[in-house]
Amino acid sequence: MPFTSPAESRGEILCVGELLWDALPAGLFLGGAPFNVACHLRAAGAAVTMLTRVGADQLGDEARRRVARFGVSTDLVQVDPSLPTGFVRVSVADDGNAAYDILEPAAWDNLETTPTLLHRAAAAQAIVFGTLAQRNGVTRDTLRRMLDTRALKVLDVNLRPPYDDREIVRDSLRRADVVKLNEEEMRRLASWFDLRGDLQRITATLAATFRCYTVCVTRGPHGAALLRDGRWSEHPGFEVEVRDTVGSGDGFLAVLLAGLLNGTADDALLHHANLIGAYVATQHGAVPADQPAYEPPLAES
Repeated sequence: MPFTSPAESRGEILCVGELLWDALPAGLFLGGAPFNVACHLRAAGAAVTMLTRVGADQLGDEARRRVARFGVSTDLVQVDPSLPTGFVRVSVADDGNAAYDILEPAAWDNLETTPTLLHRAAAAQAIVFGTLAQRNGVTRDTLRRMLDTRALKVLDVNLRPPYDDREIVRDSLRRADVVKLNEEEMRRLASWFDLRGDLQRITATLAATFRCYTVCVTRGPHGAALLRDGRWSEHPGFEVEVRDTVGSGDGFLAVLLAGLLNGTADDALLHHANLIGAYVATQHGAVPADQPAYEPPLAES
């Protein structure tokens, strides 16, 4: 089935959570999983709004400018009068895998509930959220109130020790319609929730237990597997020269969601998502300055 961009008339997609600066060996890059997903969704043609909180500081001002530069709406970005804009020290191993030192507290820990926010959540086409942004009770409460909606709820499991709370993950799974996680995170969940068997069986049990109709497991250089309405599909991935893996899963998730919203066939969906995830891994930072043109490669089914 051909890939088509999500129609903006269907309603916006809200990407909720952390917006922060990644201090990588190659320099300072704006990041945070929800922001990365938002940028790639916008490149795929979706109407996207970033919902986060930044500090009343120079990094916060620049963050808002850069979000807008990617075509992502910033009208729901809050400014905190006292907490600083999020900042992460990132170290990259020889194989390209990254380790994160996520400083706290940060402004995105203090996302406030507002009537406008709840109204927009009620009217949204989809809401993308993660587990990391829920490390603080203020943002966690706001997010849970937002998720009381008929919008498609898309969970990005993002276990970053020490912010890998089992009960937060359990609650998030119960609220989600679509779940994306990597193979290591799936092993953690299998241990926590007594899920047994091979990857396909574990994934099916997770989906049945938490009533999420779509679960996608990324496998690094080995591609990804997708369970969708009981159908199991796999893709071997693409062999590329990795610079760093920061944000490759976020690019993957954006294309996965775009395809789900358009009814793209499972095999094509995995092909497209792996293609963009692999491309991001060949670049520095989570959102390459020269984002790929989504339409030509993704139009191939």
